[in-house]
Amino acid sequence: MHYITGMRLTNVAHMRLPFGRLYGYDVTVSPPRAELPMSFDQRRHVSAGDRVGSWMALSFRLRAPIDREFLSQAWLAVIARHGTLRTAFVHGTDGAARLHEVEVSAGTWVEHPIGPGQAVNTALRDVLDAACAPYSRPSHRLCVLETAFDRTVVIGADHAHTDMWSMLVIARDLLVALDPDCGLDVAAHLDGEVPAVLPAAPSFDDHTRALAALPEAPAAVIAQWHHIIEAGGGVMPRFPLPLGPAAPFPERVELRDVLDVDESTAFSAAARELGVSTLALAVAAMTAVTMEMTGEPLRAVFPVHSRFDERWHDSVGWFITNSVLESHSPFARDCAEAVKEAVRLGSWPLEGILRPWGGMPEAPGMFAISWLDLRRLPVRVDGIGLEAQYVGATIRTDGVMLWFILDDSGLHLRCRYPDSADARRHVGEWLDRLMARMRRTARM
Repeated sequence: MHYITGMRLTNVAHMRLPFGRLYGYDVTVSPPRAELPMSFDQRRHVSAGDRVGSWMALSFRLRAPIDREFLSQAWLAVIARHGTLRTAFVHGTDGAARLHEVEVSAGTWVEHPIGPGQAVNTALRDVLDAACAPYSRPSHRLCVLETAFDRTVVIGADHAHTDMWSMLVIARDLLVALDPDCGLDVAAHLDGEVPAVLPAAPSFDDHTRALAALPEAPAAVIAQWHHIIEAGGGVMPRFPLPLGPAAPFPERVELRDVLDVDESTAFSAAARELGVSTLALAVAAMTAVTMEMTGEPLRAVFPVHSRFDERWHDSVGWFITNSVLESHSPFARDCAEAVKEAVRLGSWPLEGILRPWGGMPEAPGMFAISWLDLRRLPVRVDGIGLEAQYVGATIRTDGVMLWFILDDSGLHLRCRYPDSADARRHVGEWLDRLMARMRRTARM
């Protein structure tokens, strides 16, 4: 069966939510048990401590008043399937973070009242900020908004345990637990029916061990990393235009539909004619705009997934590592080589590569570009029928982050940047020029 992969990319302040009663499921969690290995990116993430907005979420709508208890049983089946959902970070005796197994079992539903004049989005944000912090135990949360006719399910998790691909896996597995026949068109369950038992998926801590066992990166890879960081003044790439004061600002989040379905089809066809991927042609447009506005090449942090083996395709965890995209030419085939180089640079464990800088050398103004083609993922759900939404948290920021989502409805963009006058002007113009260029390419 082919599933349509439309997925709205949004932020908790912008997501579409009905007004209803908001509930969260409090699971029961044991004290910490066996210690597990922690990945380089997990350690980097949790070292910043507990804070609001370190989570990501996914929501979808069930067009039936499904029983809350049945939903919680299905959620427990998902937790039992994925090891990272049964882990928690704790402070060791030396103050450093440690990752431990925990046992997660049935709990209780708690209503979160929505106050007079309070937006549903704000109430949900407060719940996820409190429940999905790095050191929460557990740092994930199942919520549901109930109306008389349907249920909007929201699953949030601290980023240390998940990524965007993983959120799709979690949603699919929850749907399958609710309705094993298809996991899509969930109706109210029959009396006496129980959620499906899901087989265990390979655990993320096994992936951490496998990554640690890889050989050291080749000298050429290490040299290229050093070149890129030195070209950026000893830090990871930064947005090449002024963003205002070098301090965290309240974020500005822009949600843009870059290409509709017909334009996206034409853009991809143009890429094929040039013998490159859709991503490479998009990078060509970003490179051209950056060079027009700054005279500099495109340099950006470029997340790549580390699911280097098919066995990890159905697992949940932080299977994302950072690379750097450096593009000096706006020609599509040169950009295709730049993308290949970025993937190559991100195919090796970063801990040893970045040791000379004491870890990832971040600085105010960091620029990152994420690209996810849902049509190519081996995990699919009916995102349009379920009104599914990828949801980001609300934070203060000093950098620029772009997320591109390509699906059956077109190419979509979420951009986060500091809400300063400089950033509004420069990032806004950069985005406007990028969209105009990509649409011209599609029309040609």
